[in-house]
Amino acid sequence: MTINFSCTMCGRCCHGLRLPIGVDEAVAWLRDGGQVQLFCEAIPWPAEPPADNLLAWYKRRRAFAATSGQLPLRVIVSLMAAFTDACPNLLPDFRCGIYERRPRACRVYPAEVNPFVVLERDAKLCPPEAWESAQVLKNDDGTWADPEVAASVVGMQEADARDADVKARLCAILGVARSGLSNEGVVIHAPDGQRLLAALEQATAGGDPARQPAAPWEIVSHRQATLDLLHSAGCASLPASALVGQDVSFLGFVPGDPA
Repeated sequence: MTINFSCTMCGRCCHGLRLPIGVDEAVAWLRDGGQVQLFCEAIPWPAEPPADNLLAWYKRRRAFAATSGQLPLRVIVSLMAAFTDACPNLLPDFRCGIYERRPRACRVYPAEVNPFVVLERDAKLCPPEAWESAQVLKNDDGTWADPEVAASVVGMQEADARDADVKARLCAILGVARSGLSNEGVVIHAPDGQRLLAALEQATAGGDPARQPAAPWEIVSHRQATLDLLHSAGCASLPASALVGQDVSFLGFVPGDPA
């Protein structure tokens, strides 16, 4: 189905967001004085998936190998530019103050980067009139009509794969080793900006990922049934209620146990 769209500059997508960004964009965001958080999720990975499981291979490309107790994992770390009100780069007239170097996610929205996620207009922040434009966003064959959107989608996918080893080094440098269980929740790590910037620069400088010490990870959950299942699989786990500190929190995607 063809999807039409044209930005109305309503500014809704520039308020109160956590914006997924690449390592290079995170460095620039921090240097500009912004805040960046790490969203960590883990996927149990006892064996490689079949070749025709394209979704699993898509996730694998974004993740790095780790262990939790006796359980092999793939860990996905998403860097998020965080702001509670207006984006720090949003001008009073709703223009972008860094338009020429804005993050790839800003260039993509409201398109989807994950090829396995269907674009749902009702799930987007854009007003109804944005979808009434004559301008085509997505062609009937599923391709993105706008060349910049198409290029930015590919750019985000490539950055996700390219950054995986850098993120493994980043977590080792920061001592980050707690994650949520994929599809259930994420652990959000919010280190001090200057400390994170220094760690990103160090991680980006390189080093053989295979020679990095493999830190054991803990999987955090807000559901006792999940914790019991993880324990039975030999996994190191932790209830979300046990997370302590201003720089770490749990965000659940599904209802947790009653308090």
